[in-house]
Amino acid sequence: MSENNILVKLSNAGILKNNKWLVRDVDLEINKGQIVTLIGPNGSGKTTTAKIALGLYKNIEGKVERFTKNISYVPQKVSIDWTLPLRVVDFMVLTQDLRLKDIAYALNLTGVEHLTNSNLRDLSGGEFQRVLLARAIAKKPELLVLDEPVQGVDFNGEVALYSLIKKISEIIKCGILLISHDLHVVMSATDYVVCLNGHVCCSGTPIDVAKSNHYRELFGEKSAQLLSIYEHNHDHVHSSDGNIMEEVK
Repeated sequence: MSENNILVKLSNAGILKNNKWLVRDVDLEINKGQIVTLIGPNGSGKTTTAKIALGLYKNIEGKVERFTKNISYVPQKVSIDWTLPLRVVDFMVLTQDLRLKDIAYALNLTGVEHLTNSNLRDLSGGEFQRVLLARAIAKKPELLVLDEPVQGVDFNGEVALYSLIKKISEIIKCGILLISHDLHVVMSATDYVVCLNGHVCCSGTPIDVAKSNHYRELFGEKSAQLLSIYEHNHDHVHSSDGNIMEEVK
C-alpha cells in the first residue's frame, strides 16, 4: 500500500504498567479501505493495543504515527442509564452535532432507519449494535475502531453484523481496526489479522493465521480446522459447526 493510504502505524509499541507489560513489541499498520482484526485470548492486549493506536495512553514504548484525526471509536462497553427514555435519534446526537440528513444516512446504511424514533431500551441486542455503528459512522470517519462489536448478538446476527462492517468499509472507504473473539466468524470480512498474546504471536491473511502453529496453540486444532472451511471461494454461509446454513444472494 502507498504511504498516502496509511491511517495509523505502530512500531514496537507497548505499555508497561505496575512493572507488568500489558502488551509489547506490536507492529501494526492500518490503511484506507482495509479491515485489520485483532484476535487473542482474554487479557492478551487487544483493547490495550487499540487504545495505543487511538492515542489514549501516555508514556508508551515504541512509536505510534497517526495520519488522520477523523477517528470514531466504539468501545466494548457503553454506559447508558436504561431507565431514561432516550430515542435513537437523541442518542445519535448525545455527544456530537449531526445534521438530520447525516443521521438518516448512517441509520439507513446500518439498516435501522425505521428505528429513528424508537426508545433505546426497546431495541434488541443486534439493533442496538447497529445503532452504535451508525453513531460511529455518521461523520464518515477515515478510521473506525470497533471493540467486540457483536456483543449480545446470536451467531446469525454476528455473521450479519460482520458483513455490514465489511460493507461500511467499502462504502465510506474507511480503515477499520476490529477486535474480535472469534476469527472463524469474522475472517470472511477481514483483510489482515494480528493474533496477540501479550505480543504479536502471528499475523497475516486470515488463512495464513489459521495455519499458524501459534494460532493452533492458542485456540486449538478444532478451531483451525473450522477456519479451513473458508479457504475455498463459496456462495454460502456456514454455521458455527461448519455446516452450510444458506446461500448468499
